Amino acid sequence: MFMQRPRSQATLSENLKQVLLKEDKTSVSVADILHAVGDKGFGLLFVVLSLPSALPVPAPGYSTPFGIIIALLGIQLIAGKREPVLPKRACKLSLKYSSAEKMLTKASWFFQKVEPFIHPRFNWLRSRGGEAFMGILLTLMAGLMILPIPLTNTAPAMVIFLIGCGLSEDDGLFVLGACVLGALATCLYTVVLYYFVLYGVEGVFYLKDKLIEFLKTLT
Repeated sequence: MFMQRPRSQATLSENLKQVLLKEDKTSVSVADILHAVGDKGFGLLFVVLSLPSALPVPAPGYSTPFGIIIALLGIQLIAGKREPVLPKRACKLSLKYSSAEKMLTKASWFFQKVEPFIHPRFNWLRSRGGEAFMGILLTLMAGLMILPIPLTNTAPAMVIFLIGCGLSEDDGLFVLGACVLGALATCLYTVVLYYFVLYGVEGVFYLKDKLIEFLKTLT
């Protein structure tokens, strides 16, 4: 029922490039990603699966299915799983190669820039409590990412992306920073849900316009 990844010693950016070296350049499946992550396991999977919603790359329709997979992986962290496993049905989900290439190229470039500055520290991440905490936070962010409310996928997806970066390199300090952003994203969602319940989709767009106006006053 489950597929499990092989082990590899490649770096984050190298693992991402491996996904792009497929001979079949029509699509990239979750199974392809799972086999490319190597020892970075949970962290890199969170990074890649959050990319369609976290980065400004046109790839609509992935927030819900990928959010569900991220929630499943978060639950595995809570349960104390040491390696990520996914059902075969989830592994069959795929991205168009053109979209995957754009996203993974951006992520590879990002890792090449930040890898010298992200390194193992604050090793609470690998404690049982630390992994459970990360799993709870990631599951919460995945739930927010799944909600069918317009303009609200990016914030939780970006938090998942940053947490994945920190987990990939056992950088507890980096993950703590991402947790702060997660708290802010949760507050933002609370406000968005309030406006959505009271005013519907129009309320969300009104809130977006007000936020843009506020940001303009800061620049």
